[in-house]
Amino acid sequence: MVRVGVLGATGYAGIEVVRLIVSHPHAELKRVVSQSFVGQKISDVYPNLRGICDTECTALDVDDIAKNCDVVFTALPHGASKTVIPSLFEKGLKVIDLSGDFRYNDAKVYEEWYGEPHSAPNVLAQSVYGLCELHRDEIRTHRLIGNPGCYTTCSILALAPLVAAKAVDAKSLIADAKSGVTGAGRSAVLPNLYCEVNESVKAYKVATHRHTSEIEQELSLLAGEDIKLSFTPHLIPMQRGILSTCYANLVKPMTTEDAVRLYKEFYKGEEFVRVYDAGTLPEIKHVAGSNYAAIGVVVDLRLNRAVVVSCIDNLVKGAAGQAVQNMNIICGFDEGEGLRQAGMYL
Repeated sequence: MVRVGVLGATGYAGIEVVRLIVSHPHAELKRVVSQSFVGQKISDVYPNLRGICDTECTALDVDDIAKNCDVVFTALPHGASKTVIPSLFEKGLKVIDLSGDFRYNDAKVYEEWYGEPHSAPNVLAQSVYGLCELHRDEIRTHRLIGNPGCYTTCSILALAPLVAAKAVDAKSLIADAKSGVTGAGRSAVLPNLYCEVNESVKAYKVATHRHTSEIEQELSLLAGEDIKLSFTPHLIPMQRGILSTCYANLVKPMTTEDAVRLYKEFYKGEEFVRVYDAGTLPEIKHVAGSNYAAIGVVVDLRLNRAVVVSCIDNLVKGAAGQAVQNMNIICGFDEGEGLRQAGMYL
């Protein structure tokens, strides 16, 4: 049994980690850390956990965490993780970070996109990007995992097979993504209030969203060359889920059936990636509440262009579920343990 601590447990991603860990057969939740709710039971903050997890929220105490936990999930704001994680890492803990602080292979890229110096570049150098389907072997040998962002997971999985096969023009890539409002976190920010979001769809951070850099990092590794793509996120009036529609110009003729075969071969044996048959496309309803990614591909023969539709739950495969998947890998458990729930659909 692995002992688990969750830092930032009362945010949306953090509470999803808690929800998954309390039903995990090989994990025991030992600490829930929340600066805003110290002394309150987590089930008082989230009453759906009443009688299931009544653990009391505590303030951050690194020494206490080190004594009582083996694995720590840090669901802290970007920038906060890099000030806390070095102390946890130095004490020998396995750390899975859900912020953007430890996702990069180069500190300069982080600094360019986040607009501040990385205060722990030596620790960053010991992390690995936690997209399980691409970095499983590296994840097994590391104690610090930079859990990928939600938009990035959805978009990288959508484009990876085409890029890895060098089947597309690397300069033509476009990712157009829509996310539910939980992707913005639990803070009461005016643009995310119900009346501001309901009955509307809006693009935001066009050409400047930080997840662009993660997508480019991972696709560049697959392509063996520097890739830049156009990424546009949208906010839609829905609680959870991401749908990313990606476009790529093909460099050789290919039918939809050819593309589907390419995807099924690339993701062969990947439990949490579902590739749809030709003529069918995924919807957010198919994955909401689950750790599954669903991918469908169509080739527009008129334009010789691949159109890929990818769906995930932003809080599960895009955050907490993938984090637990990473825990399973680094702890030597069955990778799907605690994650095989079907989506909610309704």
